[in-house]
Amino acid sequence: MAEMENNFIYEAIDGDIREGKVRADEIHTRFPPEPNGYLHIGHCKAMIIDFGTAKKYGGKCNLRMDDTNPAKEDTEFVDAIKEDIHWLGFDWDDRFYYGSDYFERTYELAVGLIKKGLAYVCELSPEQFRDPKYCGDLTHPAVSPYRDRPAEESLDLFARMRAGEFPEGRYTLRAKIDLDSGNFCMRDPVIYRIKYVEHHRQGTSWCIFPMYDFAHPIQDALEGITHSLCSLEYEIHRPLYNWVVDNIDIDYKNGVKPRQIEFARLNLTHTVMSKRHLRSLVERGIVDGWDDPRMPTLCGLRRRGYTAESILDFIGRIGVSKANSLVDIRLLESCIREELNEKAPRRICVVRPIKVVIDNYPADKTEYFTLPNNPNDPEAGGREVPFTKTLYIDADDFAEVPPPKFFRLKPEGEVRLMGAYIVKCGKIVKNPDGTIGEIHCTADLETGNGTPADGRKIKGTIHWLSAEYAADTTLVLYDHLFTLENVADMPEGKTYDDYISPDSAVRIDHAKIEPAAAGAKPGEKFQFVRTGYFAVDTKNPNTFNRIVGLKDGYKA
Repeated sequence: MAEMENNFIYEAIDGDIREGKVRADEIHTRFPPEPNGYLHIGHCKAMIIDFGTAKKYGGKCNLRMDDTNPAKEDTEFVDAIKEDIHWLGFDWDDRFYYGSDYFERTYELAVGLIKKGLAYVCELSPEQFRDPKYCGDLTHPAVSPYRDRPAEESLDLFARMRAGEFPEGRYTLRAKIDLDSGNFCMRDPVIYRIKYVEHHRQGTSWCIFPMYDFAHPIQDALEGITHSLCSLEYEIHRPLYNWVVDNIDIDYKNGVKPRQIEFARLNLTHTVMSKRHLRSLVERGIVDGWDDPRMPTLCGLRRRGYTAESILDFIGRIGVSKANSLVDIRLLESCIREELNEKAPRRICVVRPIKVVIDNYPADKTEYFTLPNNPNDPEAGGREVPFTKTLYIDADDFAEVPPPKFFRLKPEGEVRLMGAYIVKCGKIVKNPDGTIGEIHCTADLETGNGTPADGRKIKGTIHWLSAEYAADTTLVLYDHLFTLENVADMPEGKTYDDYISPDSAVRIDHAKIEPAAAGAKPGEKFQFVRTGYFAVDTKNPNTFNRIVGLKDGYKA
């Protein structure tokens, strides 16, 4: 893993330590995903920042489910989030919480704000909230006819909101801050709304729910969080975060109030990060579930064959910045490619097989050639690959009418069968439809262990498999789900659906693999020589997912 270099977050925390605001061993962060979907690689960046910062200072990091919006939340997602965090190598020890654990305390603190004249019950409808007459603009303040409602009346209405006396949208609770603020987040924001939705943990015991901007700083405060690290879109919400922290009635441990610091979120080329849109892809059957290997979810990346180490390496390389940017997905691909180049066992796969008959080789003979398991790791040893009279080669390795500088098999041409003999192309037998049925070759049987006796140079080497011993398998060649490089820069009138690639998952049946790859366990990874890196699918038997190609020329 590439370690996170010193960054502006660390500099800010170092400043707090120098100024005596907090001790290093008091540094306390949290990772607060909402359990309404599966974690994706964007969450991974936040996770590494949250857990990594705590580790750097010898502090603590909590795991908190942000389940204050019950509409799409589910225990399925809670379990998946835990699994993904552990898969990446992080742990929260005994500090696992739900935002909903604090519903009662959050309600009490809201009551406290009403009593202090800092919150009031408002009757503006959702439509009126959007009306310029009430929401104002850059030159006109917002307006609420209910801002001066007596605290006693607001307390009564708020209690009745909790009791379920009113329909959704009838009342809200608003913080009394500044209707003329240039920051619209501070124009008396709604901090509670009525919502009749069953909560995945609380059931129907609550029908009013705190807004995120109110609940989150309270949860941080109650847990003793010292630094609330969040993505850049919350920068404009920071004054509200601080207002809540400063005005709620909480005794802060050692007087340390949580400090919000924002960082740029991760944006990848050819990738959608919005959970709403990812959910839509799943629900409409465009992808094979949240763990589809084309999805940016951690479970999707894991199923495709990405390792935790490669993802951590990737996040370490992009670092932490304050400015939003678009990261080339090829950097992520480069990280897994580099890792597997060093670690993955080599195996032979013939993607689109053509039969080759060695005319001068005995029909009843089988011999074995030793091929290395990994040329980068001598200790990995080798494996025995059977050779027989009838072989398979890949269709891409033969051209009846070869283009210039074609160094693979061609009429009257010679190639080296990788690790075995030099063969010369002879007769070509075609099927009735004109396709190639089989190619007849002659082997130089003196070249099994080295160069030809006459010293001639053979420029081409191709891979092969014994037709007798090769096993049938299915390959799925995965590529980017979206053709649009920057999905955030959507042309007017277009949607994500307009850029779904028809070639994002190309299925190839009846490919051939060597015996040493047959029966591999789900999740096992290989380099199929001259083809790419593949992993055994965890859902479909005898299926290999392409993780990434061998190379693409990308330079980090």
